[in-house]
Amino acid sequence: EVQLVESGGGLVQAGGSLRLSCAASGFAFDDYAIGWFRQAPGKEREGVSCISSSDGVTYYADSVKGRFTISSDNAKNTVYLQMNSLKPEDTAVYYCAADMVPGRDCTYYRGNIMGRADMEYWGKGTLVNVSS
Repeated sequence: EVQLVESGGGLVQAGGSLRLSCAASGFAFDDYAIGWFRQAPGKEREGVSCISSSDGVTYYADSVKGRFTISSDNAKNTVYLQMNSLKPEDTAVYYCAADMVPGRDCTYYRGNIMGRADMEYWGKGTLVNVSS
């Protein structure tokens, strides 16, 4: 059974940092890309970042580029999202998701919007609340 479990969310002041974790199980972690999405109240879910564990390729949305860093620990089947210089507009539920399309890595999202339909499995999310 494929499982993705997020952790690390919480309340932080603007300018602060948080590190989210996504622990994956039930599939060959190295073979697929893992993405982070977020959904703020009343807004659509948006793709934030992606990493392909097999080749280290990453993708970042313009809104987080330079502030967020995605990484993976293949030994632990875990993907991290380090979030620095947080802003109130970063407040959202953050989800990790697995892109199970064989052979597709995060390079794909550098020319295509990373959308919900691209991902097959999802975690339940972790809330990030950035106060001003």
